Amino acid sequence: MAVAAQEEAQRPTCWCCGNAFDEHDLTRLGTHPEVGVCAACARWLSRRARSTADADVHTVGAVVHRPFAATRDLVVRAGLQDWPLLGRVLRRLDRHLP
Repeated sequence: MAVAAQEEAQRPTCWCCGNAFDEHDLTRLGTHPEVGVCAACARWLSRRARSTADADVHTVGAVVHRPFAATRDLVVRAGLQDWPLLGRVLRRLDRHLP
């Protein structure tokens, strides 16, 4: 039991969600290599950055992303992604949407 706890303590954690990952599963930031982010958090951060950049822009891409982002926010706020069957479908669909 002590060996498992020691191995878990040596694994780096994601700076966003705090979960432990193997080193090759984390993305390191260029000028801050001490910061490691898992793939799921990197996708979330990318979406947040895109929505911030698109906030005052009226390009075609920004206009297309807004309804998807609004729908995604509603689904998460309602907790539908945690439902057994519907959640699985929504998470799979989410991987293919902008």
